[in-house]
Amino acid sequence: MASLQNLVCSVSKQLEPVACFQLAVPNCAATTKLNRAPPSAVAASSIQGSLDDTKVTKRRLALLGAGALATGLLRTSSAAFAEEVPKNYKSYVDAKDGYSYLYPAEWRDFDFLGHDSAFKDRNLALQCVRVGFIPTEKTDIRDLGPMDEAIFNLVNNVYAAPNQIPSIYDMQERTVDGKNYWTFEYDLEAPGYGVSAFATVAIGNGRYYTLIVTANERRWSRLRNRLKVVADSFKISDLTA
Repeated sequence: MASLQNLVCSVSKQLEPVACFQLAVPNCAATTKLNRAPPSAVAASSIQGSLDDTKVTKRRLALLGAGALATGLLRTSSAAFAEEVPKNYKSYVDAKDGYSYLYPAEWRDFDFLGHDSAFKDRNLALQCVRVGFIPTEKTDIRDLGPMDEAIFNLVNNVYAAPNQIPSIYDMQERTVDGKNYWTFEYDLEAPGYGVSAFATVAIGNGRYYTLIVTANERRWSRLRNRLKVVADSFKISDLTA
């Protein structure tokens, strides 16, 4: 448990808040609306550094691969990559890094600092999804401990900036092809501003994966169901040598 606390402390200092850009709000003490004592910390869910040209090229190739998948031209052994894409969504498939997810069809890809892939609304920057991963020796998300404690610490100690007040509303676990996923809904509020989000976390291939999809808090009621599809679509697959 001490190693998990150290990992959170070291990585959380380098992480951006859940918004798709840094909020320029004076710092204030961050609190939580959950009425429980803070439990033990968990591993951080983002990675450091910017995407280079190689990653951008890889992302575009993955998009091409997703299109080929939809027309039956791409074959893969993972059932996670073979499902039908719903109307008004597109599929992003990264077979090299072992994950896939859906995103709204009108969103475009962009570079998000420290993440492996990202898409956003063409007009509203806060409406975005991004995926990142970091190395881990854990083999399953349940290795982090009880779900409510782990998510509490993740939102409060990693996702929330010092000037943001976090609130957690829902936590769910699902199991697909023997792999466990945690999906949870939360808000990050700053003076005069708020961001709502879903996050899905999973562990596999020696990696701690995180997908986060966000929107402005004022638009959340209209977008929530649509963005929940994105959060629930995230899947990881076994890497082949």
